Amino acid sequence: MKKIVLLGTTLLTLSFGANGGCLLSQSKNIEVTWQAYKTAAKAGVGGKFTSIEYEPASLNGKNFKELLLGSTVKIDKSKISTGNDGRDKRLVESFFNILGDKFITAKIVDIKATSKHEKGKAKEGVITAMVTMNGKSVKVPMKYTYKDGDFKATGTIDLFDFGAFKALKSINQACYDLHEGKTWNDVQIGFHTKIKATLCSSE
Repeated sequence: MKKIVLLGTTLLTLSFGANGGCLLSQSKNIEVTWQAYKTAAKAGVGGKFTSIEYEPASLNGKNFKELLLGSTVKIDKSKISTGNDGRDKRLVESFFNILGDKFITAKIVDIKATSKHEKGKAKEGVITAMVTMNGKSVKVPMKYTYKDGDFKATGTIDLFDFGAFKALKSINQACYDLHEGKTWNDVQIGFHTKIKATLCSSE
């Protein structure tokens, strides 16, 4: 009986052993956030999209590339939350509705881990996302971290790269006093999802 148990354990180990014994899994839940900037002091204004369709490349895999490379998101740009209903309405009416197309989309087209990883610290790397907004597609590098099941990535877009001159001018005029006449064209974007690590350490 002991030999049978030992053999079963060995086969299980071998089935995952090609990649350090790891099996990663994720759900279709994802949070997409942004932080825009106003005033000469570049004060941050954060928010998130509340209507997102996430299609992962795979729900299970041996590494982040198998899970994430080719994954897509489709975002309804009119569904947002900043924690302030009045601000949400102004942003939708005076910025997002000025942009062409109803949706913002993105696809992960590359992912690379950093060459070194110190035990006990978050795993790190860079994702490249092809972001399509206002009829223009731009590759956006995003630094990611992974620790304790949390996968987070952040990057910066330039609204001018997406031809969003009209929309930026519109929101600056609508919030001129609140923004003290200055709305910045760079915006930090990010996403967060849960990835479970089985038969391996998430360190």
